[in-house]
Amino acid sequence: MAKTLLKNGKLVNEGKIQEVDILLDGELIVKIAANISDTSATVIDINGNYIIPGIIDDQVHFREPGLTHKGSIATESRAALGGGITTFMEQPNTVPQATTIEKLEQKFTTARNTAFANYSFPFGGTNDNLEELKRLDKNSCSGIKLFLGSSTGNMLVDDEAVLEKIFSSTEMVISAHCEDENTIRRNLAEYTDKYGDDIPMEYHPIIRSEEACYLSSSRAIALAKKTGARLHVFHLSTAKEMDLFRNDIPLAEKKITAEVCIHHLWFSDVDYKEKGAFIKWNPAVKTAEDRDALWEALLDDRIDVVATDHAPHTLEEKDNVYTKAPSGGPLVQHALPAMLEKHLEGKISLETMVQKMCHNPAILFQVKKRGYVREGFYADLAVVNLNSPWKVTKENIAYKCGWSPFENQTFKASVTHTFINGHLAYENGMFSEKRNAKRLTFNRP
Repeated sequence: MAKTLLKNGKLVNEGKIQEVDILLDGELIVKIAANISDTSATVIDINGNYIIPGIIDDQVHFREPGLTHKGSIATESRAALGGGITTFMEQPNTVPQATTIEKLEQKFTTARNTAFANYSFPFGGTNDNLEELKRLDKNSCSGIKLFLGSSTGNMLVDDEAVLEKIFSSTEMVISAHCEDENTIRRNLAEYTDKYGDDIPMEYHPIIRSEEACYLSSSRAIALAKKTGARLHVFHLSTAKEMDLFRNDIPLAEKKITAEVCIHHLWFSDVDYKEKGAFIKWNPAVKTAEDRDALWEALLDDRIDVVATDHAPHTLEEKDNVYTKAPSGGPLVQHALPAMLEKHLEGKISLETMVQKMCHNPAILFQVKKRGYVREGFYADLAVVNLNSPWKVTKENIAYKCGWSPFENQTFKASVTHTFINGHLAYENGMFSEKRNAKRLTFNRP
């Protein structure tokens, strides 16, 4: 197996920054120390730049099967490598949906043949597949996904009795999209009566409101406490919800955990005027005060994980009136540069960023031998240069959909190298054509 020696890097890992060399042998990290020498290894000089563990993105929509005109496991996982993301968990609302074990395994087969980054998939819970869910091996996939608010596809779980049975029937992490459907429908009807289909985009966070988010997330958390379920609340977007989460116990002991996405940390409702449907997500981007509260909760450990909710749509699909423009946008290539920009603004330390994007997803989902830079772990690594400005343009966007909500944004920092299982998969804008991805394995007793 080929050896690679990374020289002169600053390793950000486990709360520390250290100047070290890192020796890779095949898929694994075999030595981390100062001044390593190995004449049989290919040497890459990191030139004093920062090395971080490969990012684990616990929420993406790569659109395969059935929606591959928007993106595919191949195209979007390749783009992810350009953003230092080496592992993804892709959601079940595809066509067909991953709501049976057979359909779930078909997605694993597709990923084995096409993915450029490491992969797993949650099983999609519905109102009528509880018995299938009970048959699921707890080490077979990343967990269970429930839509408690409607999104792409028809996967809304709105039967309270079924929901309680799901919460009571699995030891796996239940990841939930929390928005109250009745509240959203009532708000949408009000604004449709007023504007028809062409509702001004700035009303999106009023239609998919703070109330809709809080009602759903608080109910889900109450049910998790009642049943003892292991609940992870996806893409939080409101200040009000922050009081629902704890920061007084270690993550490994938490039964209820929280995630925030890049767009809710970056944009606010004032951006709808310029960006329109390109920042239309569910849950909606809300106020600057909500954004500030999300940052506060991220930094004080009420929020545990930063993810992307990468969800591409074509330009033609986005170029529609409010009721016809789908929610979601592509983010995997630009999430890390966006977080590094916030670091350079003094908003977050590199150590905390790595904790939230690399270590914590590994802890939360009990991912085996990933999420850290440790001897014996898989060599999933990203190298970042904090002084390498670049502008997001159509020419350097890697997503199949060909656009980004960050288009024309200049980032000060760039991802220079991404290694996946020891293979240099991305270097200075160039992608390797070799696939070296693996299915995730888990440490779940």
